[in-house]
Amino acid sequence: MSRKSPGPTADSDTDNSGETGGDTSRRRGRRALSAVRRWIVTAPGTYSWLAVLFVTTVLLHRTTPAFEDGTSGGVSGGPSWDPVRPLVSGVLWIDGGHWLPYAVLFTVFHATAEHWLGTLRWLAVAVLAHVLAVLLGEGVLGWAVRYGDASQSAGNTLEVGVSYALAGVVAVLTYRVPHPWRYVYAFAVLVFYGVPLAADGRTVTDLGHVTAVLTGLACYRLTRGAPSPGKRKAPSPKKREAPSPEETERPAAQ
Repeated sequence: MSRKSPGPTADSDTDNSGETGGDTSRRRGRRALSAVRRWIVTAPGTYSWLAVLFVTTVLLHRTTPAFEDGTSGGVSGGPSWDPVRPLVSGVLWIDGGHWLPYAVLFTVFHATAEHWLGTLRWLAVAVLAHVLAVLLGEGVLGWAVRYGDASQSAGNTLEVGVSYALAGVVAVLTYRVPHPWRYVYAFAVLVFYGVPLAADGRTVTDLGHVTAVLTGLACYRLTRGAPSPGKRKAPSPKKREAPSPEETERPAAQ
C-alpha cells in the first residue's frame, strides 16, 4: 500500500504565495516600463520636439521672469511683419511657459497621431497647420494695422506657439475615430476652437487655431492607408494543404 505524500503546510503556502505575488508585481512593473519605453521610442518626432521645448522653456524661465506668471504675451518681433521669424520661433516655445501640460497633450495627441500616421505624415500635418495659421494671422494683422483697425505696436508682439500644430493634429485625429463617434469628435473640436473666434474678445491667435483645425481636417488624404481601430485586417487565405499519400495513391473513380 503506497503512502500518501504529505501536503504543503500553511507556512509553505504563505511563502509561495508571497513569492508568486512579488514576481507578478515585478513582471507587471517591467511590462509597464517596457510599454512606456516602446510608446516613446516609436514616436521619435513627438518626444524629440518635447525635449527641445523643455530646454527652451527652462531657458525662458531663467531669462524672462514674465514667463513665471504667463504674462510675457508672446515672441517679440520687429516693427515689420516678417513671417519667417514666427514660423521658426513659434515651434520652439510654449504658450504661457508651462511645459508639463503640453507634455500630456503631446503624449495624448501628437504621439497618437505619429503612431497612427507615421512620423513623416504626422510631421506634414503639424507643419501645414502651423505654417498656414501663422501666414494667415500675419496677413490679417498686417491688414488691420495698415487700415487702422489695430495699433502699430500690435505688430511687435506675435502670440504664436506650438498650439497651432497641436490644433491641426487634434483635428486630423478625427479620421482615426470610428463611426459614428467621428462626427461627435469633429463637432467637439470645432466648438472648442470656434467659440473663442466667435466671441467678442477674438484675437489673431483664435483665427490661427481655427485655421489650423480646418487644415487638419483637410489632410484626409494623408490618412489614407493608416490603420483604423474600427476595422480589422481580413485573415489571409490559408494555403491548400498537400494531399496525403493515401489520396495520391487512391485510384480515380471510373
